Amino acid sequence: MKPMKGISSQERLRLLYLAVFLSFLFCLLVVRFYQIQIVQGEKWRQIALSQHQHILTEPFMRGSFFSNTAVKPGHPEESQPFVLDVLKYHLFVDPASIREEVRPQLALELEARLGGEKVFPELQKKSRSRRIAQWLDQEEKKKIEEWWGRFCLEYRLPRNAIFFLPDYKRSYPFGSMLGSVLHTIQWEKDPKTHQGVPTGGLELMYDSFLKGKPGKRLMVRSPRRPLDMGKVLEAPENGADIYLTINHYIQAITESELVKGVQAVGGRGGWAVMMDPSTGEILALAQTPNFDPIHYADYFNDPNLLEFTKVKAVTECFEPGSILKPLNAALCLKANEELAKKNRPPLFLPDEKIPTSNGWFPGRPFPLKDGRVHRYLNMDLALQKSSNIYMASIIGRLVDTMGDLWYRQALADIFGLGKKTNVELPAENPGLLPTPGKLHPNGKLEWSLPTPYSLAIGYNVLVNSIQIVRAYGILCNGGYAIQPHIVQKIIKTLPDGRKEQLLDHTHLQKGERLLSREVVDTVIRGLKYTTKEGGSSKRADIYGYTEGGKSGTAEKIVDGAYSKTHNISSFVGFAPATHPRFVLLVSVDDPEAKWIPGIGKQQLGGASAGPIFREIALKALQYLGVAPDDPYGYPKGDPRRDPEKADWAREVEQLKRTYEEWNGP
Repeated sequence: MKPMKGISSQERLRLLYLAVFLSFLFCLLVVRFYQIQIVQGEKWRQIALSQHQHILTEPFMRGSFFSNTAVKPGHPEESQPFVLDVLKYHLFVDPASIREEVRPQLALELEARLGGEKVFPELQKKSRSRRIAQWLDQEEKKKIEEWWGRFCLEYRLPRNAIFFLPDYKRSYPFGSMLGSVLHTIQWEKDPKTHQGVPTGGLELMYDSFLKGKPGKRLMVRSPRRPLDMGKVLEAPENGADIYLTINHYIQAITESELVKGVQAVGGRGGWAVMMDPSTGEILALAQTPNFDPIHYADYFNDPNLLEFTKVKAVTECFEPGSILKPLNAALCLKANEELAKKNRPPLFLPDEKIPTSNGWFPGRPFPLKDGRVHRYLNMDLALQKSSNIYMASIIGRLVDTMGDLWYRQALADIFGLGKKTNVELPAENPGLLPTPGKLHPNGKLEWSLPTPYSLAIGYNVLVNSIQIVRAYGILCNGGYAIQPHIVQKIIKTLPDGRKEQLLDHTHLQKGERLLSREVVDTVIRGLKYTTKEGGSSKRADIYGYTEGGKSGTAEKIVDGAYSKTHNISSFVGFAPATHPRFVLLVSVDDPEAKWIPGIGKQQLGGASAGPIFREIALKALQYLGVAPDDPYGYPKGDPRRDPEKADWAREVEQLKRTYEEWNGP
């Protein structure tokens, strides 16, 4: 090879070095390209996509709660929700895409349309996504979109500088109705799972059924393509719907009459439970003051309101007082049947003339007293007059013959006292039923010599309201076990539209027999006298219908002692008296202690809770289409009254003559 003419050897050497250096740079570039495109290709692809694409969570609908619209015989089931999810929108802004000089004007415009929401501080944040408004409805969204379409053109802003994201919010067609039972979910959902956080009630108990599954949507970020358009990558899955046993109309009646009745007697509050004794379906569950789920934060942030978030029918236990007397009478009758099987004499006879003027009983420091002195009573008269001494007398015979343990176990095993009912609500309080031989935390025996006489009149025992309704349900359905429940069925709608039944309580029926038909019929007979002339609960009489029931007035413990002016006053009853359609318990917390002319002490259960029972029961019977079975049973002065044809009139008159014969007029 001939050397290049005109180029010195030194220049040729420099050219060689340059060629090698350029080749080296080219190799470095190739290596770097390989590293970026092959080795780190996925990383940089994701970074690039993140600048233009975004995966958003597609919201789902939480399951709804529905009313028992088929409670009326022959009435078709309709979809009447107590609570459901409705579509709302959250408004977001992308501060990075808005020029500095436009932000003040944009903030003023948005604040005017959002009712004073502070927007400008959010526009100053270094972010691509800031939420400036929550839970806007479709109409509000449409108005903002129309304004924004003009504004972004005028100021030459990207159309997606503000955008909407859909979400579902709990809605309550009946307002606060059934609020303490249903509860709600917090507005701010879990940021990781996108699930609502229940505040209590059925929302908490059935959260695993109500929860859905969020979906995924691919969104494209560009000046011409707004973020509210995109492709659904994974469809959301809605939660299951829960159908309750509670009927919205009966619930409305119960809540309305309870509020009026408690206010009328100056009570601190109250609650009511209605149950079908044949199926255990709870038809209404009300309390006042109630919990408003729409304003849930107010209740949880105020110690004075916190107690109203609880369902007092399951969380609050009280000494039932005289409403326990019919249950005690039933147990004494059951003991008679067991004694008869052993060819032993009965404890007592329902028609037996039992002395009731002496109130001294073993172990008690003070004698028991009745509302007035009665020399002699039988079982019907004792229930009608609510005699403490009579009930203590027959329970004394019971424990002397059958033993303390038999009595205690019968209260627990037959009527479920001291045990949870397992109704589907959180924080149920099982109450307290003393046990022979068991010690209190203070070291004293739960069961002592005078305990049976206290239990006989509904003291020294704590019960919740569902327990009492269940116990009376056993009397009303012929003596069979019953499971109170509030959920009828749970149904999930699958993506293809098919319905999958996850739970079915629609065919729950009575369980094992606990009391004989003879026992319950005898007790029901006595309970029919209480609302008639001479009874302790005349104000609970449902005009035009037959009914039965029992009032109870339990003194509250104040400063360690029983108070004569602070009470839990109750009435539990059923209607019609034959084949009852429901059992209804009404309790009033602390009715005002005063004397009402012609009626007596207002704080007594028959005077304060009885009228509330009457109004709820009457309207519920009419709604259920139950025909009046006592068309002549009206008070004196009513033209519909016929004392000769009215139900139970002759029996009441005969019982009156018996009482006068034994005790004088």
